[in-house]
Amino acid sequence: MSSLPNFDPRSVPVVRVDTDLPAVPAAAQTPEALRQRFAAPPAWTPEVVLEKKFMQREPAHASVLVPIVLREQPMVLLTERTAHLSTHSGQIAFPGGRADPEDANPAATALREAQEEVGLDPGFVEVLGSLSTYVTGSSFIITPVVGLVRPDCVLQPNPYEVADVFEVPLAFLLDPAHHRHHVFEWSGVRREWFSMPYQDGDKNRYIWGATAGMLRNFYRFMRA
Repeated sequence: MSSLPNFDPRSVPVVRVDTDLPAVPAAAQTPEALRQRFAAPPAWTPEVVLEKKFMQREPAHASVLVPIVLREQPMVLLTERTAHLSTHSGQIAFPGGRADPEDANPAATALREAQEEVGLDPGFVEVLGSLSTYVTGSSFIITPVVGLVRPDCVLQPNPYEVADVFEVPLAFLLDPAHHRHHVFEWSGVRREWFSMPYQDGDKNRYIWGATAGMLRNFYRFMRA
């Protein structure tokens, strides 16, 4: 059971926006620059590692795919989870999920889950590497696996798990001027998170929580 009440994260005030931090340069976001970055990763420290626990459950290993679609402007593919799922329902997320014993490594988990959730054929993905693990308040130990995705891939989202699939410019997500800090206190427990709201036509894509935290770590990795 969750120790947090039901609440709308959009209603929690913004306490800070990082307009003072530099964005990742466009030259560092090209496919070749990303390949070089992961081939020889710098020394870096993730900013967000462990959320305050809000759900009592056994820890479970999981992986997500951070899919960078190689369009003229690199785009990050994200999903909106369906409302009936038991954890993180209705939230914006990367394709991914719990590791299976048969998975050879975290990248295999991420690719398998991405294929199951959105129909992304692993043959269209070039895995670059992984970021540091991220532990959610619901006790998932997540490995984010970053990959380049060919733009000619054809997706077939699983309607049971995925309500929508959309893309956000990588440049938007790697610019801390779009990173908002929030603080929520409940029964003496203080919880903090990032949000990165993105206006996608007539839809406001509210990226927050674990997804935003992993993106913030991706920013720190790219700026190290």
